[in-house]
Amino acid sequence: MDIWDKKKRSEVMSHIRSKDTKPERILRSALHKRGYRFRIHRKDLPGKPDIVLPKYQTVIFVHGCFWHYHADCREGRIPHTNTKFWKEKLSKTVNRDKEHQKVLQEIGWKVMVFWECEVENKLQEVLKVVDKNLKKTEITSQTLPL
Repeated sequence: MDIWDKKKRSEVMSHIRSKDTKPERILRSALHKRGYRFRIHRKDLPGKPDIVLPKYQTVIFVHGCFWHYHADCREGRIPHTNTKFWKEKLSKTVNRDKEHQKVLQEIGWKVMVFWECEVENKLQEVLKVVDKNLKKTEITSQTLPL
């Protein structure tokens, strides 16, 4: 049973953002402070990635643990009410995410995915992963013959 009536639940759900979420803003700020320059939500790329680093041919998605069904997380669970609806909805989201990532890789983009809980609780580790992956790309591009 839901703790709110339908009207209140609808109001609460309507305030949930699909872009410029707190975890996205945290990661973008940290990346900018490290000197990375990027674009956000490019509509011409599959899935409208949260962060696009054109110099590195890399995109970053910051997935919400609930909305993208982070199975290893406390927040990534199926609600107890309207279970059939939520299983179907979250399953479609996960499949769509995989398809977008596959297409991006096929057209030559490197894809990184970070979870909301990782960005909020382990930001330094996330930044180390980004640094490691982007530095490899930078070194590789410098060693290619012209």
